Amino acid sequence: MTAAAVDAGGTRRRFIAPPRGVVAADVFAQPLFAGFSRYADLMTAADWPTVAALDARLALPGRHLVEQNDALLADGLHYEQRIAQGRIATRAANWHDLFNALVWARHPAIKHALNARQCLHIACHGPQQRNRAQAALTQFDETGVIVRVRDPAVVQAWDRHDWAAVFADGAGQWRSGEIAVAAVIGHALMEQALLSGRLLVGKCVVVCADEDACAVAQVARMIQSGRVLNDPLELRPLPLAGIPGWHPRQDAAFYRQADYFRPLRDGRDYPAPHGA
Repeated sequence: MTAAAVDAGGTRRRFIAPPRGVVAADVFAQPLFAGFSRYADLMTAADWPTVAALDARLALPGRHLVEQNDALLADGLHYEQRIAQGRIATRAANWHDLFNALVWARHPAIKHALNARQCLHIACHGPQQRNRAQAALTQFDETGVIVRVRDPAVVQAWDRHDWAAVFADGAGQWRSGEIAVAAVIGHALMEQALLSGRLLVGKCVVVCADEDACAVAQVARMIQSGRVLNDPLELRPLPLAGIPGWHPRQDAAFYRQADYFRPLRDGRDYPAPHGA
C-alpha cells in the first residue's frame, strides 16, 4: 500500500519517509510508538532487518512476510487476497512495510479482521472496484486509532470539535484514563511520525472499555462481524498532538490553530462510542 500523509481535512498527499540513517532514535520515544517498545531494536538499529529475518523474529500466526518482488507479483493476486493465503507482501528496507509488520505482530486480531472484510468485498465486487466499506477499512488500516472511554459523556465535546474542552479542560480525564488511546493501528501514522513534530490526525473507532486489551478485542470482533467500518464517515478524526503529553507545546494558542484543530463541518456527526 502507498503511504500518504493525511491532514485534518482528510486530504491525502504522497509521503516520502526519511532514510533510516537520518531518523534519530528518540523519535521512537513519542507516545505514538509506546505500544511497540518490544520491537524498538527493529526500528533503531543501524541496518534494516531483511524480510526473512523480520518474518522469523515476528513469527506471525498463520501468516508469513514475503519479499515483494516481480516474481511474487506475477501471481496476479490482489494484495489482500495474497494475505488471505498466508503471504504478506513486504518491501525490503521500507518503513511503511516494517510498521505494517509490527502492527500485525502487535494486533493480529485486528489485522486478520481487516483482511477478512477486504477479501469479502473483493469477492463481491472484484479487485478493481472499491466501495465505501473498503475505503473505511483501508483508512483505518493506514491511520486508525482505537480510543477507549469509561464515561461516554467525555466524548460530547469531541462531537462538537470543541478541542480546547477535549484536550485542555479534559486533560485530567486523559491522565486518569477516563479517555485514552488503547491502540495505534495505522502504520502510515507511524511512518509519518518519523518526521519529529509532524501534526498527525488519527481516524478513530471509540469503544467503552476499562482496559486497552478489552477495547482492541471488541473492535476486532466488530470489524469481523461487519458492525463497524462500513463507511469512512464512521471514523472520528482526532488531532493526536492535542492529547496531553503528546506534543511539547500545548498552550491556548496551540489549540486555536484552526488548520489543525478543525471546526466541525455542517451536518457532520459521529456514532456514539460502541458499547455505550
